[in-house]
Amino acid sequence: MVVAKLGYDKRDFVKIIEWIKLPEVKSINDLDAPSTTALHSKIIRKKPYLRKLYVEFYNQFKKSISGDIKTKVVVELGSGGGFIKEVMPHTITSDIASSKNIDVQFSGLNIPFHSNKVDAFVMFDVLHHISNVSSFFKELDRCLKVSGKIIMIEPAKTLWSSFIYKNFHHEPFDPSGGWGFQKGGRLSSANGAIPWIVFCRDKQRFERDFPSIKILKLKNHTPFRYLISGGVSMRQLLPSFTYNIVKCIEIIVSPLNKYIGMCLVIELEGISMKHTEK
Repeated sequence: MVVAKLGYDKRDFVKIIEWIKLPEVKSINDLDAPSTTALHSKIIRKKPYLRKLYVEFYNQFKKSISGDIKTKVVVELGSGGGFIKEVMPHTITSDIASSKNIDVQFSGLNIPFHSNKVDAFVMFDVLHHISNVSSFFKELDRCLKVSGKIIMIEPAKTLWSSFIYKNFHHEPFDPSGGWGFQKGGRLSSANGAIPWIVFCRDKQRFERDFPSIKILKLKNHTPFRYLISGGVSMRQLLPSFTYNIVKCIEIIVSPLNKYIGMCLVIELEGISMKHTEK
């Protein structure tokens, strides 16, 4: 581990992590349980840094979908504890597990929409939890209309993010991995490096396997704010009034995002119709 190479005792870092962990998450025994999703929903809404980030990401989805969004079929995958309908009210929310925020329950490996019928799929921190990426994109490709969008915000792989994800995050982060992993719980099984693996390391393979999907944008961003927010597990690290200050700092240092970005926005577009009705 990096922390060991730097001469620090990993046990000290474990103690620090335990100290800044939110009290309400210390009693979680099953990360995949519906009660955990409900708790995450409460945390997302009550933490100012995290809530503002979610609103920004939802608005980024909205901006990337051209035309009158009210007339379009927009599906959010892995909605979980989010609140996308507050920003995009007509979005169809979905997840593999049922909850009060979910309109439709299904697996991303078996999407219950007819071929060529969806204008946009949007998702935040979902792809790296998919156990079979090839099958997942076959389903997205089948459902997506020509000129339809797939917009994702996922973990980035940079020098800074790799250090954080490998040393301070509970999810695996393995850049040497493949397009999936052994299937497990919807949240407890993951590889945070999958977005980089598919769209950076194996970009040519993706373009070969999915010629009807065009990669429009790959952009690293947000090096500090998500980390400062503490996510759904840790305490917020700075007072809420610093949010816009940190955002300005991120704008100033944005030329360095290929080294320090924590998040990766992936924007794809359907460019041909080749599917029959499901």
